[in-house]
Amino acid sequence: MKLAIAQLKHLIGGIESNAKQMIEAISYARDELNADMIVFSELSLSGYPPEDLLFNHACKERVAKALDHICQHVNGIDVVLGYPRYSEDKLFNSACIIQNGKIQQFYDKQILPNNSVFDEKRYFTEGQQALVFNSGGIKFGLLICEDIWAAKPSQLAKQAGAEVLLSIHASPFVSQKIIKRHAIAKQRIDETALPLIYVPSVGGQDELIFDGGAFVMNSQGQITQSLSQFSEEISLLCLNKQGPKVEPLVGEIATLIEPVAELYEALKLAVKDYINKNHFPGAIIGLSGGIDSALTLAIAVDALGADKVKAILMPSRFTADMSIEDAIKQAEAMQVSYQIIEIEPIYESLINSLSPSFEGHAPDLTEENLQARCRGTLLMALSNKTGKLVLTTSNKSEVAVGYSTLYGDMAGGFNVLKDLYKTQVYQLAVYRNKQSQVIPERVISRAPSAELRHNQTDQDSLPDYPTLDAILKAYIEDNLSETEIIEKGFAPSMVSQVIHLIKRSEYKRYQAPIGPKLSQRAFGKDWRNPVTSAF
Repeated sequence: MKLAIAQLKHLIGGIESNAKQMIEAISYARDELNADMIVFSELSLSGYPPEDLLFNHACKERVAKALDHICQHVNGIDVVLGYPRYSEDKLFNSACIIQNGKIQQFYDKQILPNNSVFDEKRYFTEGQQALVFNSGGIKFGLLICEDIWAAKPSQLAKQAGAEVLLSIHASPFVSQKIIKRHAIAKQRIDETALPLIYVPSVGGQDELIFDGGAFVMNSQGQITQSLSQFSEEISLLCLNKQGPKVEPLVGEIATLIEPVAELYEALKLAVKDYINKNHFPGAIIGLSGGIDSALTLAIAVDALGADKVKAILMPSRFTADMSIEDAIKQAEAMQVSYQIIEIEPIYESLINSLSPSFEGHAPDLTEENLQARCRGTLLMALSNKTGKLVLTTSNKSEVAVGYSTLYGDMAGGFNVLKDLYKTQVYQLAVYRNKQSQVIPERVISRAPSAELRHNQTDQDSLPDYPTLDAILKAYIEDNLSETEIIEKGFAPSMVSQVIHLIKRSEYKRYQAPIGPKLSQRAFGKDWRNPVTSAF
């Protein structure tokens, strides 16, 4: 039996365009690959996660029409696809089996995740039973995403007569999560002695990244075929049935990429899809000559192409000559159009206008932040005029402790580095330069600075980044208390200062642009703390 795995991008809310894409894939699988069945991912018809779009009354009607349209094109091949199933006053995260132009059966997801970025219990009702369907003489037990992370759904499928577990997914990316997926699939196989087919989606969706990486395991838990991460692909899988035993034939196995490369590819996909799906003609980046904007520029150019990226250099009296030199050097190395706009006249004008109000107050952070806000205003004006999206450049370490300026360097539409600690920023910069030397070495080796006052470095205000990042990870991702972090050997005063800064900066993060999730816990949907709190 020949089965086509459709690892594709599906646009949230693009019900009609998703249906058109599926019809084209169905025709290709049937006519070019001679497949007996094609399988799409979880909620592939609506895109995942559709969130409150599901509550709109038009959603139900549009899904029904799209399903009817798809059914009209299903002949000579079976189809499995994910969709939101409306039933009276209930809604299910479901998959249907289309055979001979009709929906013959459907399956409702049994386990609904309601943690991290997931809110499925807000929308869906849990399914109660297994589904086994026959295609090409083989009995498939259908599972949807979270079902595979518990033992019961797979066991129910086997008890219902399944010979193969077919698991469709919209599983968001976290660094090295693919290893965990392989491990949990093998665990289900060990329990059932059934081969397993894992069919995911791929693509960037706001904060989330879907990394693909479809795979097939035989009944011994060995990978016999897999697809690459971060790319769309329709791949043919062959299943062989001898008596009651079904096994996949060995196909091409994609090589897993190293963790740093995986992060870089994830960020490229996130930027590319956010820009393209939202129909921006390109991106604008404030290029300072520092490490964060340098990495952001490299990712943007690799994702979009140099012709769609514009770099803006905005020096002030505090900007070192080397910063301007390095920024120009990188822009030219990456063949990016750039423009230099001096902020000194704008800054002086604002200071002169504010001087009566500032009388009696010594210079402080206000004047530093004013420089950042001059730059933010310029970038947003260029964005308005050209339609291009401003990519901001604050990393997770800075976002955590508020080392950024509201309406200044936080002004923009998408923060590429939002879930990368500063130490990871350096790792990715070194990795990118191994591909080709585009980031000047001095940008990587020099002490980081916001350059908002003379001789300023980040470490004037913050602990060294390896120490800071270790404390942040313990607090943000591991949920450790202040006492538990101190017990790990960190100075009590330093831990107290960092946690204080995290809490004090909550109001900033509520107003910050979104950015792609890479870690177990990112600022955004993953981090839901009140702004006003005495905790």
